Amino acid sequence: MKLSNNQHLSENGDGSDLNPPLRNPFVHELRFTPLEKIRIGVMTVTVFPVRLLFAAFLMLLAWPFAFAATLGRSELAVEEQTWWRRLCDTALRVIMRAMWFCGGFHWVTVKGRPAPPSQAPILTLAPHSSYFDAIPITMTMASIVMKTESKNIPLWGTLIKFIRPVFVSRSDQDSRRKTVEEIKRRAHGVGEWPQIMIFPEGTCTNRSCLITFKPGAFIPAVPVQPVVLRYPNKMVKARLFLLTLALSLSLFTYLPLYTPSEEEKNNPALFANNVRSIMAKALELPVTDLSFDDCQLSLATGPLRVPSNSSLLQFNRLARRLGLRTSTTDAMLQLAANRARKLWGDRLGLEDFAQYLDLPVTDMLTELHGLFNRHGDGLIDVREYVIALSVVCRPSKAMDTLRLAFGMYGAEEDGAIMEKELASILRMALGVPEVDVTELFTAIDTHNTGKITYGKGCHPDFSHEYLLPSRATPSIPHTAALVNGFSGDSRDTEDQTCSLPGQKRKED
Repeated sequence: MKLSNNQHLSENGDGSDLNPPLRNPFVHELRFTPLEKIRIGVMTVTVFPVRLLFAAFLMLLAWPFAFAATLGRSELAVEEQTWWRRLCDTALRVIMRAMWFCGGFHWVTVKGRPAPPSQAPILTLAPHSSYFDAIPITMTMASIVMKTESKNIPLWGTLIKFIRPVFVSRSDQDSRRKTVEEIKRRAHGVGEWPQIMIFPEGTCTNRSCLITFKPGAFIPAVPVQPVVLRYPNKMVKARLFLLTLALSLSLFTYLPLYTPSEEEKNNPALFANNVRSIMAKALELPVTDLSFDDCQLSLATGPLRVPSNSSLLQFNRLARRLGLRTSTTDAMLQLAANRARKLWGDRLGLEDFAQYLDLPVTDMLTELHGLFNRHGDGLIDVREYVIALSVVCRPSKAMDTLRLAFGMYGAEEDGAIMEKELASILRMALGVPEVDVTELFTAIDTHNTGKITYGKGCHPDFSHEYLLPSRATPSIPHTAALVNGFSGDSRDTEDQTCSLPGQKRKED
């Protein structure tokens, strides 16, 4: 099956919920008007220090109540709620609300009816976008999942232990299983334990869509209550406490209780997807199959940083589902590169590509093949696939990817490549339809030979000197929709240009 540029399969591979690629949900692009910048500057040196002082004072005031409530507490059982523990709980809720008020959240609106722990032991919250998402936690004193090291933080650790979180140890290789088991134990406690609030996205986004939900909240197979978060004040988009200086509004809505079917109980991924669909509909947001792995790819630093509109995110999703990323080592990538070099000049159709990967022909593999179908003739250069795989498997090792690419494209006698080949390498390494490397190539080819080698000019700072110039450089405009999947999002009206990583857009 041949895919067009805007065709992307659903998780079921049936094409039932086809969507063009979305704007990168892991990148926050901040644009302030001159008036907003002046306002931020003035309030940073006037109002902010006062608010910070009051917030710190309220945290200190909360500590004695949290300390008293945690005295004699067991991590394996819930103690009896005596009058003085209820008093501490009430005092902490009031103090925490006052702290958020000092921080700028003068109004917090709650809609919907919260279900009791006996009916909904788990609350799923989305989208997760900032530290301010802790507001519903402090208002309900629900438990959360946190790293074990947090409880050792002076002052803050005592407040954390009060809400009885499920601790995760990053140093324990078996921590994930233990965390799931603890969530299941509490979820099946028939209302004995406090509700557990979980952000199933697993990372922060810019609230432009809902990414893939992790299955942890849905493995216990108990009813969950979805809770959707909104911040109508656009200043909160910065995700920075410092910039939230205006009167702010937080809104979170309790959706109806969701009880899983027998099929969903046996399939946590299906359970998670169905809950995500309901939450996306309530938020009027699209969904995307991007996940936490894609976040790591988007935020990786180095000479070749993935642009916000890179189709490598789409490639990463498909490669992960096809198992192409599993246990992929440097040696395996080198072996794939050697095989690709032997196919130099041979462009592979879908059947040959499936044989190359030792995979059956499926709709998902067809979609992956379509991403590299640059000329629309059903044939691809497998070297481009190897470059893309190297980038997503080791996003922080851009120079290793370039060395691998030069090995595939370099001439037999001296390993040199020409300008058009450098353009092909960088285009695939960035996941964009076209990239202009004329200035870079000219700077490297000092003797005007028309070719370069990896060791000549390809040093770790080359992107800062040529791809990230300090002077204004024009953006590369998107052309019409291409058959090749490595093209931009035609629906993204805010970002219709494709810049090299780090280049500033004209409107910035």
